[in-house]
Amino acid sequence: MSRNISYRDFDWTLVAFVLIICTLGVIEIHSATVHTKFAGVDRRQVYWILGGLAGMFIVSLFNYHALLERVHWIYIAALASLMSVLIFGQKYLGARRWIKLPGGNHFQPSEWVKLVLILAVAKYFADLQHRELSWSDFLKAGAIVGVPFIMVMGQPDLGTALTYLPIAVVGLFLGGVRWKQAAVVILLAGLAMPLAWHHMKDYQKQRLTSFIAPDADPRGAGYHIRQSKIAVGSGGIWGSSSGSQTRQGFLPEPHTDFIFAAFSEEHGFVGAMAVLLLYFIVLMRLTQNAQTAPDRAGTFIVMGVVAVLTFHILVNIGMVVGFMPVTGIPLPLMSYGGSSVLFMFLALGMVMNVRMRRFVN
Repeated sequence: MSRNISYRDFDWTLVAFVLIICTLGVIEIHSATVHTKFAGVDRRQVYWILGGLAGMFIVSLFNYHALLERVHWIYIAALASLMSVLIFGQKYLGARRWIKLPGGNHFQPSEWVKLVLILAVAKYFADLQHRELSWSDFLKAGAIVGVPFIMVMGQPDLGTALTYLPIAVVGLFLGGVRWKQAAVVILLAGLAMPLAWHHMKDYQKQRLTSFIAPDADPRGAGYHIRQSKIAVGSGGIWGSSSGSQTRQGFLPEPHTDFIFAAFSEEHGFVGAMAVLLLYFIVLMRLTQNAQTAPDRAGTFIVMGVVAVLTFHILVNIGMVVGFMPVTGIPLPLMSYGGSSVLFMFLALGMVMNVRMRRFVN
């Protein structure tokens, strides 16, 4: 813990915009669940946000260089937590992703692994001295992300596993990947698609096919996308006060994966654009913090957070409007879920950790 830091260097503007998004999320969660069996989860979301804020301030106090020096032990602990899920995890809808906690809450270890991967990738690339990556560097970086990726795929949880990839991509990009290396990887990924399709679960295949042709099975695999698009469209310019799709139960998961559809129905195009503007401001503030980081490792940490947040936003909103398959990726800071909220605030704590040490010798 450093004695030379000051909370005057905290990015209070960033925190303010984050809390505005969280507030909109809590309001929408209440509206979407008030007359359902999920009534009251908005209060739980407030508790998670308050816990996340406390975690953010705590994480900001510990020097990130000390965390990077111990990241190999943290990485091993992360793998152990994923293994514990496969052994002791709570099974729900055919997937084993959560560990049951006292009080009826559930913890999803794959969420906090994102933060560990951000630190591990930052440490790896910060220690490289050369400007261009060798194939050995490329493969080692891929293995750092690839091992937990495979473990999470085994739960199975395709959505969360995919969120690990932006961390590797931004690390390789900032680390000096050559275009020939990128071309080879893209080519190999394309060739591996048939093999990946063969090993997918039936419901995962249905999600992809329903994304391509949602009207082929409107009451089955295509139901989520169809109802989401109807909800977004029915909001019009200023929103619908009735919120029929959400409040009458047609829109599935309106407080988690499809909260943006519920919000768009109630607040219209104007409200949806306002939320997107808030996210844009948050991403720009994060990028600015990356530019002013005191060292290479700090830049990698902040840009890792930017990569994960951007991926979550693009995939979730793309899913809601029918541009992406349904993957179960929540909308950061708005969707209900303790693990997701805690990860986001702990990640912001790492950003503040880097920012507050800009002028520390």
